[in-house]
Amino acid sequence: MNEPWNIFADSERNLSIIASSLYFYVLVVALVRLMGKRTTAQMNNFDWIINVAVGSLVASGILFKNVPVMGATAAILTIAICQWLLPWLSIRTKAVEQVVKAAPALLVHEGAYLRGAMRSERISQSELDAAIRQKGYGSLSEIYCAILESDGKISIISAEQQQKSGAELVEDVRRKDRH
Repeated sequence: MNEPWNIFADSERNLSIIASSLYFYVLVVALVRLMGKRTTAQMNNFDWIINVAVGSLVASGILFKNVPVMGATAAILTIAICQWLLPWLSIRTKAVEQVVKAAPALLVHEGAYLRGAMRSERISQSELDAAIRQKGYGSLSEIYCAILESDGKISIISAEQQQKSGAELVEDVRRKDRH
């Protein structure tokens, strides 16, 4: 028969978990400081996936007996180096940037939905309408363009803004007009 449940039954293991937790806490704080503001700023999909992977490695290093702390640390440091290196390369090499970063996508142009682009980006009209309303617009005719940015946020440029200043920042946005 099993022993009754006792939270202090394996006090050595509990102390190991506490020590590992403190170690990984300090490691993650140090890495975030070393890696810079981009680590915790607006994350694109790639950044989010990397953060989830690091979180999983931290948890494994803390909780699993068969994952040595130094093994988890080596994996985390390798990912951190790659996470630093990839943006460094993408700033310097257009080909790397195109592979790694999602291009912004035009969803509304001159007051009209681009339904093909919306389907391609899996954005519903109600989601787009909500983003437009959140920016304070009540009509699609007020919108010059709506852009799904690489970080998943939707930028809105009003027709009035476009008339005043042009829209040169929209030139790199990919347009999908297929229906």
